[in-house]
Amino acid sequence: MKALSIPYSEDLLIASGRSRKDLEQELQFLLAVKLFELHRLSLGKAAEVSGMSKLRFMDELGRMKIPVINLDDDQIQEELSDG
Repeated sequence: MKALSIPYSEDLLIASGRSRKDLEQELQFLLAVKLFELHRLSLGKAAEVSGMSKLRFMDELGRMKIPVINLDDDQIQEELSDG
């Protein structure tokens, strides 16, 4: 798997009040969440990017009040008409 390096200042580390490892894990998770919200990654791929199991990633999305099933208007209409 390829790695991505994102530079950040010590100020961010200090302001976060977290250890370097915890901050980097949070940033990795937030990147995965945003890419999932933008429909750029599937749930499984976003979980993989975050370094979490799919179940844990789904749980974390729930805590953040982010829908796990993210259908657009056309997909919702299609699902409703199939019933």
